[in-house]
Formats: sequence, structure tokens, C-alpha cells
Amino acid sequence: MKKLFSFAVIILCTLLLLPLTALKNTSNKAIPTVSPTKDVVNTAEKQETFLLCNTSTNNVAEISTEEYIFGVVAAEMPALYEEEALKAQAVAAYTFACYRKNKNTDKDYDITDDHLSDQSFITLEEATARWGDNAQLYTEKINKVISEVQDYMITYNNEPILAVYHAISFGNTEDSKNVWGGDYPYLKSVESYGDKLSDGYISTLSVPEEKFKETLNSKIEFKGSPQDFLGEINRTQAGGVKHIKICGSKITGSLIRELFGLRSSNFEVEYKDGNFNFTVYGYGHAVGLSQNGADYMAKQGSDFKEILNHYYKNCKIEKIQ
Repeated sequence: MKKLFSFAVIILCTLLLLPLTALKNTSNKAIPTVSPTKDVVNTAEKQETFLLCNTSTNNVAEISTEEYIFGVVAAEMPALYEEEALKAQAVAAYTFACYRKNKNTDKDYDITDDHLSDQSFITLEEATARWGDNAQLYTEKINKVISEVQDYMITYNNEPILAVYHAISFGNTEDSKNVWGGDYPYLKSVESYGDKLSDGYISTLSVPEEKFKETLNSKIEFKGSPQDFLGEINRTQAGGVKHIKICGSKITGSLIRELFGLRSSNFEVEYKDGNFNFTVYGYGHAVGLSQNGADYMAKQGSDFKEILNHYYKNCKIEKIQ
């Protein structure tokens, strides 16, 4: 039963993180046996290192926690964000990694660099190339941030939480049960201040009629005129599309998002002049911490603990010795 539960959690986590990088294909790659000894972790314990699997090479390397968190923060959040927002990101990234390490005790790695199932990670060299002229400034900034929140963890019942995050919410974050079906007591819908003011809050996509039909052909039996294809939309309380009826068939919002590459599952769609036009709100799965919302809260004077307590309910933000 424990193995089945762990496997189920791993499957749920494959949908987690897609905030700031483009989607890419995944494959079931065999992970080779590696030499570093893997410690089994069952509670909120301080982690000095992580076994990180590079999914492009299948190599597993043991790296320090500081190096790993630097690589995640550099990859996942704009370095120009406020320091308190970056601190919140660093603590969330560390907590998420500890959570995955707990769940991966049957594997030869703790976590991968695949943002679809775990967290993005880049090396210092990759970060330096990405930041260009700002490399020294941003490197010093992120190192400072990490040193100030070192060993802080978000816990629930003395265990690291599934500290997921995304780029921009809908104005409210989603309850996890509406996205993945898992009802986590700390991943509840909350208001996310400032997200609707973000430059990236609204995006649009126009899909020609034939492309629309081709994309959904295996799911729907198209009939009638395109003006009549679209039917009722059922939404979550936060605004995400649960289901939309197309030619009488009920299609989930998450599937529409996946098939058409939408930035979120909160969308409106209308047919006009031979095209199906999507207007999309937010960016990401909308569960947990909103990175844009964290930056907005930091600008208003909130510290990292206040930010994390806002987005992860009923948790403790504590330093693990």
C-alpha cells in the first residue's frame, strides 16, 4: 500500500511545475545505479546534500543543498524580484526537494531537473550566461538570499510539505483537489494580490477552425456549424475551467490547456471569422505559491514568512537544526 501511495504521488507530481519555462517532452528513462549512499528521510530533517538526476544524460550527482537551491531559484524565479520573494522561493524549493526525497526512497536519486515532475535546475555557468551583464549582481543577490533562509522549511505535522508553486495565479490560487484530485490541507485557494496587475496576466491565442477540429478530432465528433460548437463552461471557485462542452462532449479544461498549449486552464473561447479565439488568465497550474504574487507582497512590505504562510495554509515555517 505504501508503494502504491508513493507511486500515485509521483504521478500527480508530473503535472506540477511549469511556470517559467516552455513545455518539453518527457520519456521513461532508465536511471543508472550510482555510487553515493542514499539516506532515507522520514520526517522534517535538515538536508546537507541532494542526489540530483540530470534527465538529459541520466547522470546522478551528489551536490550541496546550497548549490542545488541556487540552481533552482536561478531557473525558476526572475532574479530581479524582491529579496523577500526570492527567500520565499528558496524555502519553497528546499521544502519541495525534501518532500520529493522522502517519496523517492526506492530510487537512486532524490530529485530530477525535469520541471514537469520536479523543479527546474541550472548550473552557475548557465545562470551566468542567462544573466549576462547582471550576472555578478544576481549571483551575489541569490547567494545572500539563500544564506539568510538556510535550513528553513515549510512543515505540516512535522513533515516537509508538497510546496508547489506557479508563475501567476488567476487572482486566486486553486485548491489542489480541483487540479490533481489530491486534497492537501495546506494547498487551498487563497487570494493572490497583484496577479491581475501583472503584464503576463492575460494572453491570447487564435486557432483556425480546421486546426481546432484537427486537434480535438480524436476526442469529439464534430457536427453542425462552428458557431454552435461551444457550449457550457463549468469552472472552479478560483476560475479555472473544470469542463467545457464542445459539440455536446465534455472536455476538461486541463486537456484543452495541454492540447492547445495555453498558459493556464482559466480561459474564455469564442468563434469569430473562422477562428477560435482563446483569452487566457494567469500562468501555470495556480496551486500553491504564486511567484508574481509573492513579489507583489514583498513590494508591499511582507517578509518571506508572511508570504509563505499566506500561500501554504496551516503550516509552520521553521528552521530545521
